[in-house]
Order: sequence, then C-alpha cells, then structure tokens
Amino acid sequence: MPQPSHPHKSSKYTYGPVPSRRLGFSLGIDIIPHKNCSFDCIYCQLGKTSNKTLLRKEYTPVQDVLEEVRYVLKKRQHIDYLTFSGSGEPTLHNGLGYLIKELQKITKVPIAVLTNGSLIFMPDVQKDLVNANVVLPTLCAVNQKTFSRIHRNHTNLNVTAIIDGLIRFREMYEGQIWLELMLIKGINDQPDQIKQMKLVMEKIKPDKIHLNTVVRPPSEEYAYPVTADALRRIKGVLGKRCEIIADFKMPVESPYRTEYLQNILSIIERRPVTVDDLVSITGLHANEILKYIERLLEQGKILLSEHEHKKYYQSTGRFHDRTKGPE
Repeated sequence: MPQPSHPHKSSKYTYGPVPSRRLGFSLGIDIIPHKNCSFDCIYCQLGKTSNKTLLRKEYTPVQDVLEEVRYVLKKRQHIDYLTFSGSGEPTLHNGLGYLIKELQKITKVPIAVLTNGSLIFMPDVQKDLVNANVVLPTLCAVNQKTFSRIHRNHTNLNVTAIIDGLIRFREMYEGQIWLELMLIKGINDQPDQIKQMKLVMEKIKPDKIHLNTVVRPPSEEYAYPVTADALRRIKGVLGKRCEIIADFKMPVESPYRTEYLQNILSIIERRPVTVDDLVSITGLHANEILKYIERLLEQGKILLSEHEHKKYYQSTGRFHDRTKGPE
C-alpha cells in the first residue's frame, strides 16, 4: 500500500467523539469535502450544497484517513461507533467499502454509515455498504414532487429507483438498517403522506424507523419542525419499530470539552459569527461546532439571526421559537 502523503498532525478527517442521538458517542469520519452532495436539502444544518454531483471517486486519500483513525483510536477514548458522516454524502467516495473493511481489521468498534440513501440503488454502493454494522439512510418522501421539494436533488435521481434500491439492499444486507424520516411541517407530515410512507417502509423492512424533525437551524428558514404531538401521532401510525429520536441525555462521561464550549461562547459574545467563521477560528469540524452550538442554544446563551441570507449566532438570553411555523 502507498504511504500517507503527510504525517498526522491534526484532525482532518475525524471529529469527536461527539454525542449522537442515535449512536451514542460517535467518532465522525468525514471523507467528502464540504457540501459535495447529491442533495441540497432545505433542512441541512451545513448550508447549501456547493457541488451537486453523483460522481463516485476518491475524494480523500484512503491511507491518510486510515492513519488518522488509527491515531485517534490509540487515545482509547470511549467510542460507541465509528460513523461515516460529515460535510457531504459519504457514499460518493469510491473507497468507502475498502475503508470499512480495513477499519474492521484494526478495531472492534462497530461501523455506521449515515447516508441520504440517494445512491443505494447502485450495485457498487450496495457492495461498499454490505460490511457496515449499521446503515442509516434517510427517506423523507415517496413521491417525486415532495422528494424534490425537500432535497432539491441532482436531476438524475428518481425516488422510485431509490426506494427499489433500499428494498434490494435489505434483501442482501445482514446488518442493521435504521431508516430516518425527517419531518418538515406542512411539507411531508400530512396523514395521506404518512400512510404512503408506511406502505413503502413495510417493503423496505428496516430494523428501526427513526422519526426526526428540524432541530438545528436549517438551510432554508421555511423548513419548520413539526410538534411533539405530531411526532407521537405519526409514531402511532408507523408502528412498533418506529421511535422518536429524543435529545441525547449526557451521561457522566461527557465528550463535550468545557474549554471548547467556553471558547466558542466567548467568540460569539464578541461579535455575531457563522459556523464557517467558528471553523476557521477554532479549527474544529463543522459537525463538532454544531454540537456545541446546539448546547449553547439549549442553555439559552445564544440565538440565531439572519443577515443577507447568512445565518449568524449571537449572544443572548432568549430563544427564537421556530416550532410555530407558517399559519
């Protein structure tokens, strides 16, 4: 195998471990450059997609990724999952299957892949995912109109093909499939839509159905969360495999670092900043920044504002209630 092109000095491809509502303490592995994706979702907390693509290639050097993960694992932190996720769609990387196999040689920590599910109809993507312990695809709509409204997908993507791909993948895959349904008020939460979704999910046969809604500031302001009552109603329709993703309850052993939290707060107290600003200043990964932002929002220490189509965080003691949505 070729040697890594540079010695490991800082976290370029990994972040965390961070608390995940679904995966406990998750070490993120980010193998796609920022916002290279097949979707441009209206609810994405990382902002708009800069390169909408279906091209599979080696976006990041696999040997460099493996070296960095090995380095992090030597620290012997508590990690529940190694999770391929991050700034873009991980299945775009044509080395994903190789990385999963190589990581399984060096650790017993289970491997999860967070994916938008858009490429799962491709045989080579199915082959890459088959050795993962858990695959967590998203399916938000079963008709093309709603699907495109939510995901603003690459023009060559068709929701019917994606659903067929999920059904075929289930037939060949022995691991766990945890299917996420991201609910957006007034867009995909109507009773007839949920009934159609239930019929499709019965064909996909996921091990779990995760109900989610817009928790973090989305790409588009009109992507409003549904209420807790709506989540409970929809859970009742979808059945016993379905669970509402609750806020992560932090145990005693916390992956949050107080100095990071205080540093981010002190920066925001000086002036309004974007997530990209905080990434540049702190050197932390955007997904890790968002975990701290979420905690500061929960504590009521900051709020979100918007100026010239950019989202800024500023110091405050008040929340902006986004659950009301449009009348």
